[in-house]
Amino acid sequence: MMNYLCLVYLAQDKLHACPDSVCFAYGEELRNSGHYIAGQALQSTDTATTLRVRNGQLSLTDGPFAETKEQLAGFYMIEAKDLNEAIHLASKIPPARFGSIEVRPVRELEVSGTASTQVAV
Repeated sequence: MMNYLCLVYLAQDKLHACPDSVCFAYGEELRNSGHYIAGQALQSTDTATTLRVRNGQLSLTDGPFAETKEQLAGFYMIEAKDLNEAIHLASKIPPARFGSIEVRPVRELEVSGTASTQVAV
């Protein structure tokens, strides 16, 4: 089994097109099937702060890093046997009808000769 991050992207005007209760119900379906690891909806990009550190200096910008039509609206972290199963599960994420879902395998970090998915990059 492998972990996959399913990133939910929606246009600003579609952020509430899918009721929260429908997304919650799909999360419960994933939990009951043993595929669910984590998931959360995100606030809109006008609440975001992007930071960069260059030459030891911290720089903050309101909003997302890039201007795009679709914004990151939330995520589901799932466990699947392979990419095909992950895509199948991601295709059922309710906001897929209004935006897009990016499915990405989680990369394990090589730390002191051991693999770890517990540390973010």
